Amino acid sequence: MFNISSRPPMYDQSAVQPMRDELVAVGFTELLHPTDVENVIKVNNNETVFVMINSVCGCAAGSARPGVSLALQNDKIPDKLYTVFAGQERDAVDKTRELIGKVPPSSPSFALFKNGVLLHFMHRYEIEGNMPQQISEYWRKIFNEHCSAEGPSIPPEHFAKVMHAKACGSKIPLYQG
Repeated sequence: MFNISSRPPMYDQSAVQPMRDELVAVGFTELLHPTDVENVIKVNNNETVFVMINSVCGCAAGSARPGVSLALQNDKIPDKLYTVFAGQERDAVDKTRELIGKVPPSSPSFALFKNGVLLHFMHRYEIEGNMPQQISEYWRKIFNEHCSAEGPSIPPEHFAKVMHAKACGSKIPLYQG
């Protein structure tokens, strides 16, 4: 659910809910406030923190969400999984982008942190044109190199039931609040 105490969302909440649910179903926790973002990324505990900036973009996000969901079936995964939604919790997304650092804003995108330091970032242009399997293979390599938490994020029988949202962002209704 979106954070109504910050800037209003750009898109109708019911239209983007399936895109949120898809990530929550595989173990992500939504970050709705800038302080939430700071509290999970700026932690010095030797755990890896993976953040996806979710998006309504049907082309890139339509491959990104299933791709990362599949990557999280790996034997090694990040310790923590979080997501912020571009155009929805806009202040939380701004804080995430600030902590990512000198990388141009991008959604969808992925960032892997450890002890508040960005280890790896995947920009939208690196997602576009790739199939979910290619995105999964890419992140599995990164997870195997940097992560030590035991995967998968959810049991394979639950993963088989995850519904992947596919929608063109230009057809998502704007928020009328």
